[in-house]
Amino acid sequence: MSPILSDDKSVLSWASTLEPEAMAQARVTASMPFVVKPLALMPDAHVGKGSTVGSVIATEAAIIPAAVGVDIGCGMAAVETTLTSHDLPDDLSHLHDLIRAAVPAGVGKGHEDREVDAFAEVPYSGTTGLTDRQMGTARAQFGSLGSGNHFVEVCLDERDRVWVVLHSGSRGIGNQLAMKHIAKAQGLMKQWFISLPDPDLAYLPQGTPEFDAYVADLLWAQAYARGNRDQMLTLVLDAVEQVTRTGIESSRVNCHHNFTQLEHHRNRDLWITRKGAIGARAGQRGLIPGSMGTRSYVVEGLGSAASYESCSHGAGRRLSRTAAKKTLSVDSLRAAMEGRAWNSAEAGDLVDEHPSAYKDIDQVMEDQRDLVRPLHTLTQVLNYKGTM
Repeated sequence: MSPILSDDKSVLSWASTLEPEAMAQARVTASMPFVVKPLALMPDAHVGKGSTVGSVIATEAAIIPAAVGVDIGCGMAAVETTLTSHDLPDDLSHLHDLIRAAVPAGVGKGHEDREVDAFAEVPYSGTTGLTDRQMGTARAQFGSLGSGNHFVEVCLDERDRVWVVLHSGSRGIGNQLAMKHIAKAQGLMKQWFISLPDPDLAYLPQGTPEFDAYVADLLWAQAYARGNRDQMLTLVLDAVEQVTRTGIESSRVNCHHNFTQLEHHRNRDLWITRKGAIGARAGQRGLIPGSMGTRSYVVEGLGSAASYESCSHGAGRRLSRTAAKKTLSVDSLRAAMEGRAWNSAEAGDLVDEHPSAYKDIDQVMEDQRDLVRPLHTLTQVLNYKGTM
């Protein structure tokens, strides 16, 4: 579809279905004086905390920490293997158990014994330092999944090639760093008597010590998130090889969808915050997951200038978690997941992740035909999610 410009020309939207509240929220974010207009809304956009999920926010000389969010560097990673479905066992429940044993999942869960040191893999490069407790959290949770919509999947593409796909971010340490800097930004707004339409739009101006401290921690947390996904891919691939006795990685994709970085657009350097969006430069590969029980896509960016070279990060929620739990059932979730290995014993805790809680991934892909080109379509045969 052709993107739609809001009446006040502050928001450009690729979403064919969009809550009025999401557009209103995006317009409030776009009203900040340092936001370059129009703000871009991706096809999976929906209301978020502070700023709309599925938004690409270009800012000049300032960053809004809460727009990046508390899971700094959250994103997707995938490995294409040389395996086909014929190399997998008919019953994938044992592989599901192996992955579950290798990759801790759930709120605050991590590895009890670590052979890999997170700080050796991703040396801390911030300027504010970490407490002993934070360092312990970062070490324990390196190579762990988290909860909510974070997952590990084994998929088959249209050629019957096996892929390992996962979704996770910077875990507890990213959250702690984000909360610290969000509070710092909100404190500065009060100190400077700056009135905001939403407290979560508190910002850090470039050139201040607070801005420099945030960017240093942000970049490290993003590197930690990428390393966390790579570590989990190693663990999952080891589990796969235990049941297949073979398997060679042929390609890998690892991309953030909650992040900020300095990029050159419209003849100047801008901070591009993608809150639920991925980079889609011409030729850049990315991952766009659907919901559990549908399908996902490996894509190639088309380099759209209008979207700041971005595209959607997934299907996007259609129902809030609370609404999903009220309106969707365990029985219908089991029906949607039939034929797949998954956390079936915890179905009651996963109703908020029901495929019907999300937008139609194929419509999302149709909406962004000018942003990305699908390379591969992935269908899940195994899904592992963290619960509580």
